[in-house]
Amino acid sequence: MKTRKVKIGNVVIGGGSPVAVQSMCNTKTKDVKATIEQIKRLTDLGCEIIRCGIPDMDSARALAKIKPKIKIPLVADIHYDHKLAIESFKSGADKIRINPGNIGSQEKVRAVIDAAKEHKGAIRIGVNAGSLKTDGVYKLANSSGIERADKMVSSLMEHIEFFEKNSFTNIVVSLKAHDVPETLAAYRLFNRLKDYPLHIGITEAGTAYSGLIKSSVGLGILLNEGLGDTMRVSLTAAPEEEIYPAYKILSTLGLRKAGVELISCPTCARTEINVIKLARDVEKMTMKIKKPLKIAVMGCSVNGPGEAKEADLGVSGGKGIGLIFKSGKIIKRVPKKDLLKEFEKELKKLIR
Repeated sequence: MKTRKVKIGNVVIGGGSPVAVQSMCNTKTKDVKATIEQIKRLTDLGCEIIRCGIPDMDSARALAKIKPKIKIPLVADIHYDHKLAIESFKSGADKIRINPGNIGSQEKVRAVIDAAKEHKGAIRIGVNAGSLKTDGVYKLANSSGIERADKMVSSLMEHIEFFEKNSFTNIVVSLKAHDVPETLAAYRLFNRLKDYPLHIGITEAGTAYSGLIKSSVGLGILLNEGLGDTMRVSLTAAPEEEIYPAYKILSTLGLRKAGVELISCPTCARTEINVIKLARDVEKMTMKIKKPLKIAVMGCSVNGPGEAKEADLGVSGGKGIGLIFKSGKIIKRVPKKDLLKEFEKELKKLIR
C-alpha cells in the first residue's frame, strides 16, 4: 500500500518521497549550545530529521532557542506529560513523538491534537513492544500470526481511530520491537490496514556492532518490501554513528544514490598490501563525501583493476608497489608507503 504524504518542517515523507534518515540527540536538550552543536554535526553527516528528548518543561522551552539555529526538522520526544507536548509545539517543534497510551486520559491526548492543529505540526504515534496496553479491545480483521505484533497493531489502531475521530490525520506511525520477526510482522500487518507513513527502526537493537547487524537485517527486509518512509538506525553509540549506516543500507538497496560505495576484497594469501588497514583508512577518508562514487580497495593484482573496473577510483597491491586506477585503467604506480597519500590526491581531483 502506497503511503500518504506528510510534511515535517521542510521535509516530505511518504507517497514515494525518498526515505528520510533521522537520528536522536543524546545531549541534555536544555543545554542549548551542546544540542545545537550536535545537530549541526549530524546535519553535516546527512541527517535529515532530528529528535530531542523532552523530559521537563525547561527542555520543551529550549526548543524555541534551538529551532532557529538548525536547518532540519525538529521532533520532540514526549512521554507521560501532555503539557510537554503542547509546550514543544509552542516552541517550534515540527513534530512530536508520543505513545498516547502513556499520556493519560483522552482529554489530555485531545489537547495534544489541538496543539498540533494550531501549530500545523505532525504527530508520530509510536508503539513499542515493551510498552503495550494490556486492555486493548480493537479487533484485527487478519492476524500476523505473532501475538505481540498483533497486540502492537491493535493498540496502534485504537490510537489512530481516536485521532481520526478528532479530525487529525497528519500522522506518522512506528511499531518497534527489539525482536526482528515481531517488528517485521507488525509493519506488514499495519500496512495492509492503513496508509500512514511508516517510521521504521529496530528499537534497543544493541551496540554499534551487534545493533548494526540486527538493524541492517530488519530495516533491509522492510525497505526491500517497500515498507518505510523515514528510518533511524538505533544504536547504543553516539548518534553520529547512526547516519552513515543508514545511507549504506539505503544505497545497497538502490533507494538512495548518495555518497561513496566502497568495494573491497576479503583477505587471502595473495594480498600484497595490508588491505584491512587500507580499506578502513579509505572508508574513513570518504565517509563525508556526498557525491555518488564507487571506490575500490583491492589486495592484489588478481582482484585489482580487472574485477573493480566499474569503480570510479581504486587502489590495489602489486609486487613491490601499489596501483591506483580509474575505471579499470592503471593511472599510477607508487611505492606502497605512498599509496594512501597518492590515492587521496586523486580522490580530491575527482570530487572537485
